[in-house]
Amino acid sequence: MSYSSSREVILPPQWSEAVITIASSFPPPPITLICGPKNSGKSTFSRFLLNSLLQRYKRVGYLDTDVGQPEFTAPGCLSLHVIDDCLSDFTNPCIKAPEKCFFFGDTSSKRDPNAYLDCTFSLYDCFLKEFYQLKRNGSRKSMSPLIINTPGWVKGTGFDVLVKMLRYIFPTHVVQLRISAESKNLPTGIFWLDQHEHKEPINLFEIHSAQRDFLDRSVLVPKDARVMQEHRLFEYFKQCFPSSYNIETNKELACALASLPPYEVAISRIKVKHLHYEVPKSEIFHSLNATIVGLAASSLEPRMNGSCTPWCFGLGIVRGVDVRRDLLYVITPVPCQSLEKIDLLLLGYIEIPIGFLQAGGLVSPYMSTNVMHKLSAKDL
Repeated sequence: MSYSSSREVILPPQWSEAVITIASSFPPPPITLICGPKNSGKSTFSRFLLNSLLQRYKRVGYLDTDVGQPEFTAPGCLSLHVIDDCLSDFTNPCIKAPEKCFFFGDTSSKRDPNAYLDCTFSLYDCFLKEFYQLKRNGSRKSMSPLIINTPGWVKGTGFDVLVKMLRYIFPTHVVQLRISAESKNLPTGIFWLDQHEHKEPINLFEIHSAQRDFLDRSVLVPKDARVMQEHRLFEYFKQCFPSSYNIETNKELACALASLPPYEVAISRIKVKHLHYEVPKSEIFHSLNATIVGLAASSLEPRMNGSCTPWCFGLGIVRGVDVRRDLLYVITPVPCQSLEKIDLLLLGYIEIPIGFLQAGGLVSPYMSTNVMHKLSAKDL
């Protein structure tokens, strides 16, 4: 599979008016939550808003809670980013290193809504502490605005999760995108608060999805979730190679990954945590073979919402397992200086796309050749 280049996106006047209003609000810098059903344009609107805010602020926070279709990370991650450059592409994934990240290990919050919310709240609290506080002299110049992108699951438990998120964060602005299928939309108005709970003014924008613009040209194309998730994993693991490498298809990436020397990790120096399910102790390390894992450090657990898993440095592919030799072989774009801190592997439901396996050698078990770097006991 290959991926097409970006195309021009035409945005409707209604969106522009909402963005101008949000970007002009000051002080304090706006905290904007964007919500709505699947394929309503939340990601495109958030990028449009991000670029507009960067015209006024040096940097903008971006809290991504959509574990299925994240903006700047691979699927399965919740992340906080601080962006200082405008985005030139409104349609394709743009992988960026996060300020903080959790590996949730699934593309939906439905397996563990409480853990999902704990991660979200920890990321939000981190933003408030690091980027939304006044300087000691009272200056507001250090404060940054925040954009919060949310999933398109807005019914049932998904609705309950969104309500809890809104009540905890209490954003200054809420943008609700609505589609033509009214039954799939969120309720109108400030649905997340009771009538007597309006502590502060809330700026609510209810705008229509930009399915077609005023010249009747297609603006947004409905997404195939599986294809988009695979695309994000493609872009993420392509970071294992210099940008000069011409890798355009899954087969090319599979061949490149199969020939890439893996990192060698001592099994006895790491812990493994299976997210959302359990496996027998005797099979823990065998279950890692040919999987995508979150790379974390057990010592870096957030203190704001203690039930969260530790901060994640990024993702890796376990290329082989050799229990007899006490070794794992891992492929990852995470820098060596971060790998030295990792002592915990997180395994969830994020699978290696079938297209990545076309080279065969990537998933051969117990591989010990072409080892790039051995993490010693001292490192871990």
